[in-house]
Formats: sequence, C-alpha cells, structure tokens
Amino acid sequence: MSLLVVGLSHRSAPVSVLERAALHPDAQVKLLQDTVAAEPATEAAVLATCNRIELYADVDKFHAGVAELSTLLAQHSGVGLEELTPYLYVHYEDRAVHHLFSVACGLDSMVVGEGQILGQIKDSLGKAQDLHTAGRLLNDLFQQALRVGKRAHSETGIDRAGQSLVTFGLEQLAFGADVQDWARGKRALVIGAGSMSSLAAATLARAGVAEVVVANRTGERAERLAQILADGDDTDVLARAVPMNAVPGELTRTDVVVSCTGATGLVLTAEAVATAVRGRVEDGAPEVAAGRGPDARLGAAEVPPLRGSAAAPGGTNARGSAGAAADENCPLDLPAVQAAPGFSVLGEAAVAGMPAAELEQHAAWVDNAPGPQSPAPAAGSAVVLDPAEEAGAIAALAALAATVGRIPERRKPEPVAEAPRPAPVLFVLDLAMPRDVDAAVHRLTGVRLVDIESLAEASADAPMAADVDQVRRIVADEVAAFGAALRAAHITPTVVALRTMAADVVAGEIARLEGRLPGLDDKHRAEITQTVKRVVDKLLHAPTVRVKQLAAEPGGAGYADALRTLFDLDQETVAAVSRADNDSENSKNRGPA
Repeated sequence: MSLLVVGLSHRSAPVSVLERAALHPDAQVKLLQDTVAAEPATEAAVLATCNRIELYADVDKFHAGVAELSTLLAQHSGVGLEELTPYLYVHYEDRAVHHLFSVACGLDSMVVGEGQILGQIKDSLGKAQDLHTAGRLLNDLFQQALRVGKRAHSETGIDRAGQSLVTFGLEQLAFGADVQDWARGKRALVIGAGSMSSLAAATLARAGVAEVVVANRTGERAERLAQILADGDDTDVLARAVPMNAVPGELTRTDVVVSCTGATGLVLTAEAVATAVRGRVEDGAPEVAAGRGPDARLGAAEVPPLRGSAAAPGGTNARGSAGAAADENCPLDLPAVQAAPGFSVLGEAAVAGMPAAELEQHAAWVDNAPGPQSPAPAAGSAVVLDPAEEAGAIAALAALAATVGRIPERRKPEPVAEAPRPAPVLFVLDLAMPRDVDAAVHRLTGVRLVDIESLAEASADAPMAADVDQVRRIVADEVAAFGAALRAAHITPTVVALRTMAADVVAGEIARLEGRLPGLDDKHRAEITQTVKRVVDKLLHAPTVRVKQLAAEPGGAGYADALRTLFDLDQETVAAVSRADNDSENSKNRGPA
C-alpha cells in the first residue's frame, strides 16, 4: 500500500474556486466514508481549512487512486471534475509525506510560519479516527506531522517569519499599523465560535479592545467563548454573547467585525453593512491609509508651479491677460490648456512631447512676446517673468529635439486627482471559506473589508525569515526518517512470521525428542529446549537485523518478498501478523491525538 494525496490550495487555485469547493463538515464525513469504500483505498483523512482541501489515502494502485480521489473530491465539493482538475495537485509516497510535513511546519501556509495549521491537522486526524478511516499509515503519518511541526516551531524562529492568519488579517485591517495601538478601545463583534473565531476573539481581547460581542448559531458555544474571554487573566475586556438575529443591531455599534462560520451562504450582505454604517460616515473626512499620505491625493490644482512658471493665483496664466493678439503665433491651443491650474506656457509641461518644428515656433513666440509691464507687480496680481530667463532651457530642449525628433515626456507624470474617501468607521475581517461577507462591501464608503482573497494578495510579497531554510532541512530529515521507518515496518510482519515459523520448528523437534526419550526429566528437557532456541535465535539474528537495515533504505521494499521466498513463508501468515498490528495500533490511537 502507498500514500497518496490529491488536493487544491491557495497556491494552485484562485480563491473563487476554493470558495466553491469548500467542504462543510457533513460533506467531509461522507467523503471519508466513500473514500474507504472505494476499491483503491483502505485509509482516508481530509485536511480542509480556509485555504486548502486535501484528501489523503492509502492506496494499492497509483493511477486508479488518483482518478478515484479526484472524482470523489469533485463529487463532494460540488465543482465539476473538468473544472476542478486544472487546479488539483498530486503527491505520492515520499513526496506526499514531504508535503504534509511542510504544511505542518507552516511552510505552505498563506502566512508562512503560522502555527494554527497544527490544530487543524490534529482535528483532521481526530475526525478520521472517530470514523475509523485512519489505519496505521495515516495515524503514524499525521501524528509524526504534528511532532515535526512542533519541532520546527521550538527549534527555529519560523514564528518570526509570519503569524496566524488572524493576526495577519488584523494587521491588514489596520493598514499595517501596530494592532494593539489600532484596536485599543474599539468595540468588536465576532461571528462564529469555532477555532478561528475563538482565536480572533482572544487576539482582539489581548490587543485591548473595550468589548467583544460573540454571535453564533449555537448559543451555548457563544456563551462559553464569551465567558472564557471575560475570565481571562491576561485581559480586561467586557465580553458577552448574542444570538445571530442580533447581529444587525450590533453592527450599528461595533467598530471591528471578524466573521468565520461554516455557513454555506452569506452571513453579512452589502445591504446590511451599508445600513449599519449609514449616518456614521463623516462626509469629506480624508481616508488615512498606510502608504497614502496627503501627497497621494493631490489634484492638478495642488501641483506646485514649475520653475519659471508664470501662473497666476487661481490657475490663470499671466500671459492670458495680454490679449488674443499676443497668442496668435503660439502653437499651443491656449484656450484648452490655460484652464489647467498651475499651467505655464513658459514651463516644461507646456513643451513636453512637442515635435521639433512646433518647439521652434513656440520658442520664437516666447522670444517675441511682450515682457512684463512693471518690475514690481501689485500684491495679488500675476507674476510675469522675463522670457529671457527661459531662453537657456528652451535652447537645450531645442537641441534635444533636433537629436531625437521630439521633446521627451516628463520623468514624473502629473498626479491624478482623486476624490478623498472618508476614513473607515467599520473594519470587517472575513476569514470564512466560502466567504461570510458579500464582496460588494469592498465598495462601501466608510467600510474596510479584508477577506481571504485580499489576504492572499497581501501575503504574496511577505518576506520570509532565514529560519525557513532551517525548517526545510528539518522537514527533509524527518521525511527520510519516516520513510526508513515505514519501509522497516513493512518488513516487520515478514520477520515476525519467520521467527514464528522457527519457533514452531523448535516446538516440533522437542516434541519428537520427547517421543524418542520418554524418560527425559523436566530439568533436562528444559535445558535442551533452551539450547535449541538459542541456536535458532543466533542463526536468525544476523540476517533479520541486516534485512531490516536493508529494507529501511530506498528501494528496499523487495527484501520482504525475498525473505518470504527463501524461507517459503505463508503469505496469509504474514498478512495475519500485519492485520493484528494494525488492529492494535488503531485501538491505541482512537483517542484524541
């Protein structure tokens, strides 16, 4: 039998596909049951999180296993097989082990290094154990994955490479600011009482929010979470539980919403959120965003005048007052361009992109244009500079135009005017898959929405710590060790069957000896029996130890077959030993991991 995993994740599929393929708890149960009922598989486990859906199985045929597992995933996710197939990945044997160990260490997470995946792997194993779909292989695999993940977090600084999806999401809500500074004093509404929602509630409480309101379809779970938050020694937060039908009212009073439920439809519609913030948005209030200072919103009217600009206050060019007669030889369409605030016919912006012939015409016009009427203009009047001050710049531009045939555009484009947006009054973090919050909320004024899709985009450029390389080495070592142990375990039933056969031979020969020597006393019989057993054990010791060592090496799977052939071992006897070991292992591992 061999390990096979078929799945899709945020690395292989767009969020829209992951959202549609998400498996609710009942579908996961049915998928596990149908997988072990299928011909190629004897064991199965499902790892379903907000950004991955993976089906692990112990199969006896690779191609048949891939086809069957892919079909079952499509069937239970509700996404057609043809549509789902381009996004599926397949890992087999050692590659499958390497994949799960990498996942457990957080190397394959949306936020590298986050430790929340360990709890999800533990839940996945527990579900498979409860349904009796995890045999010896998957029990050993998932438990070892948990140990590898814990080792990576304890022996390296992988935690510094990232954080939980909750913390990363809250940082995105806060525009990258410190979460504690941003959250302090805010009112929070947490929708859902599962592991992700509980983590979000605890994180917000530790960050210093004034109140956490928990809403959940099962009231008891919401009350239990609220009680845990209120009784926490490291927080001083007011926490209370409300039913789901109270969410619309709570929205009008809250500042931060975190939603992560198992609902198959929307929990918060755009209309509900719009109603909740109506009247709370301050018109004209500037939006404060990381990386968006006041300069990012400058319109053309706020662009400082260029060197040599003769723009008058209010954007009227000083030369415009000279009359139409002064403009008749200018190659520019002055009525069209003079309306632009900050524009100067003498400045660089006026001639950027102008052909060489027009530039010469413009230069002649500037040289012949009337000069200033007075050296000291009155206060508030237009500032008119002598065209001679621009002669050097125009001469240089003319020489450049003669060389390249055209004046180059300005190095920096003119800023684009943007309508200022009000600062957000409601911050929404949607961690559910499929989504809980209508994507149209992104467009609502006064609301900031961060969801799985935006988190995926934000995390694409997240820096990775140097500790990631160390974790990768740990994973590689653990994969090699697991593979060796697995191969050694594969030959163990054969070795046990060989020793059982040897013990039967010893017992048979001792019985024959007793028939020939009926007067043999107990002391001598025991001594002879012990001597024969020692001889057999010494003869078998070296070859059995050596065959285990050889079987643990890559390509050592054939030694079990060789041993069975050399000693003419009964295949059913070997299989019986293997079944007994599996039954004992399953019985031991059916409790919580």
